Amino acid sequence: MTFTSPALPLAVALLVAPLAVVLQSKAMAPIGLVALALCVVAHIRMTRVLPWPRGAALWLAVALGAWGMASAVWAAEPGRALTTGASVAAMALLAGGAAQALHASDDTTRSALTLCIAIGLCIGLAAAAIDAVTGNAIRAAVRGLAEAPATLAFGLKPAASVMALLLPLAFALPWPALLRALLLLGGAGVLVALPGDTAKLAALLGLAVGTATIAAPRLVPRLVGAGLAAAILAMPMFVAAIPSLPVERLPITALHRMLIWDFTADRIAERPIIGWGLEASRTVPGGRDAPPAAQLDRMRVTDTEHRRWFGMPSIQVLPLHPHNGALQIWLELGAIGALIAAALAWCLGTAATRSPCPPAAAGALASAAVTAMLSFGVWQAWWVVAMLLAAAVCAGLVRCRGEGSALPEPHPPRA
Repeated sequence: MTFTSPALPLAVALLVAPLAVVLQSKAMAPIGLVALALCVVAHIRMTRVLPWPRGAALWLAVALGAWGMASAVWAAEPGRALTTGASVAAMALLAGGAAQALHASDDTTRSALTLCIAIGLCIGLAAAAIDAVTGNAIRAAVRGLAEAPATLAFGLKPAASVMALLLPLAFALPWPALLRALLLLGGAGVLVALPGDTAKLAALLGLAVGTATIAAPRLVPRLVGAGLAAAILAMPMFVAAIPSLPVERLPITALHRMLIWDFTADRIAERPIIGWGLEASRTVPGGRDAPPAAQLDRMRVTDTEHRRWFGMPSIQVLPLHPHNGALQIWLELGAIGALIAAALAWCLGTAATRSPCPPAAAGALASAAVTAMLSFGVWQAWWVVAMLLAAAVCAGLVRCRGEGSALPEPHPPRA
């Protein structure tokens, strides 16, 4: 890999991002965006040709951002809807251009890029593990704190989610199967030991899907895409059944999540076609209130301590976002946005079959789906950039070989 290679900025980003997100998760946004932009610029300087993005998944991502911009007409905060929608569309175009630039990489460059993924992951996982066992001493030290407050541990959750997203890319490593397995299983083991249940599930599912894709490189990625698309479309119907389930037996934090989803489903039903507008989760009526007694009764929350906890001023029925990507899209962009997002999910699954390494692409998609459905806001810049970086890198991975037989040569990237 030369200093003028379009892959170099992404290789550097993959080296530093895992450690950077351990120290500060929001660092993911500038690291990823600068790397994607420099990749495109390097390609233009080398070839004098713009790496124009292509593929259905890319244009569906742009369409989602454009529909979000259109929702500014009825959104409570039109300026926020416009800027967030434009950012999503622009970042998708940037990632698509970087993917095109990476597709022309030679095998030596692909090997170096994939090796950077492994090195960066090892550094990030080691730092996260040390920080966790020392009571967040590393993260406290970089903030100049003599002692780590209890709230500092939360910062490891987004870092773990980013590393769970990147971990399946190690399926592309041109190493013997045993060494690849050691990194994949060891990385998953560290992530399972870190805080954050979502990251644990994301790491394990990403590993399972990547392994299954080795045996069925065309079928499994499509199943992941189809399953995610179906989940997006069916999520409001699933959530509508929550009051009939024995959710009162869940831990109080999980029960709070169920109350959030139940409230969100009610607001979706009020504007099911076009939604409340992009970023409306922050301002939807009643979202900042404590769960009302009628909702607690309907959910059969009878425990006195639980009801007292839900009555505290700090407990909101919709804090910033629903912690479920499908519900957030339904709430803010309605059925139209959900249909675009479902089509995007299906196309990403199909695009994974055309990646140089389908196990890596499908595993990363599965990991991202878990985190998107259970944790952060859909439009949080650092998380969007992490997903787009992983998607772009999938076009420049080492071409995977199945155990015993070669996979077909991939087509040019269309994601």
